[in-house]
Amino acid sequence: MKHILIIRLSAMGDVAISVPVIRALIQQNESVKITFLTRSFFIPFFEEFENVSVFSPDLKGKHKGFFGILKLFKELSHLKIDAIADLHNVIRSKLLVQFFRFSGTPFVQLDKGRGEKRKLTKPRIDKILIPLPSMHERYADVFRKMGFNIDLSKVNFPKKKPLPIEISDKFHTKNLVGFAPFATYESKSFPEKKIEELVFEISKLPNTTIFLFGGGEKEKSILESIASKYKNVFSLVKKMSFDDELKIISNLNAMISMDSGNGHIAAMYGVSVFTIWGVTHPFLGFTPFHQPLKNQVIPDLKKFPLIPTSVYGNKFPKEYLACFETISVNRIKDLLEDSLL
Repeated sequence: MKHILIIRLSAMGDVAISVPVIRALIQQNESVKITFLTRSFFIPFFEEFENVSVFSPDLKGKHKGFFGILKLFKELSHLKIDAIADLHNVIRSKLLVQFFRFSGTPFVQLDKGRGEKRKLTKPRIDKILIPLPSMHERYADVFRKMGFNIDLSKVNFPKKKPLPIEISDKFHTKNLVGFAPFATYESKSFPEKKIEELVFEISKLPNTTIFLFGGGEKEKSILESIASKYKNVFSLVKKMSFDDELKIISNLNAMISMDSGNGHIAAMYGVSVFTIWGVTHPFLGFTPFHQPLKNQVIPDLKKFPLIPTSVYGNKFPKEYLACFETISVNRIKDLLEDSLL
């Protein structure tokens, strides 16, 4: 059995992207054992796998800095690692990989396609948008270079998780729909007014319950205020454990998300995801797993020709926050309604 150390320390969406790839790796290759180096918060992502264990480093404590990474290397060395897949390719992971390299352990590091992404985000109004390889395929390429066979079109999704009792006892509608309207940056978060408009429209769908996802006190306040106006809309912000949220997401009929981790989490369970894009763009490679182009809701590029302005949404002209005004909530509702038929 070959023991692979996979490194992806953060962020939530990027770790979620790895799950379907690991699923393909295990389903399509025999005798693979995996130790996944990441935050303990992400352990629930991997509970479906019998041969995947999570090692959570203390990067703010004993594993901080050069000597901390050296200590981490020594601890991991006891696990008898055969090869390393670095899906992060940042300073920390590069240093750790070098320690293993000196001990003779083979490794493959992720090609993030930085040059290609730089060209696509260059601030020019006549840019030609060409789809780049998805991050799922980039992750899969790491394992292909290690000699494994991976076909992402042939991944079997796991069974739905059992719903938390407080959810299964209370909600009995045919359709369960998730809506996660926020993201790390304002440039990728749906404006509050648009959130209210969209919730108003999708709340009209028959036999449908809508769960609102978010984090932080501000988001909690906004979503609870909106949910209070409807009998079939409920905010889950800070009301459930992360594990319970995953159970709910795995049972959704559809998820409406921004360019954020929630969309990737839903997609890793085989849920239909409708992504609302702001100043980023699906051609950068961050479309949720197995989601078609028709599910990608994009601003008017004639009015906002510099999109995508950056890979992660952290760089953008201030006036580009208005790009969400060109997105029709009725179009999103129609896409959702068609998928629920």
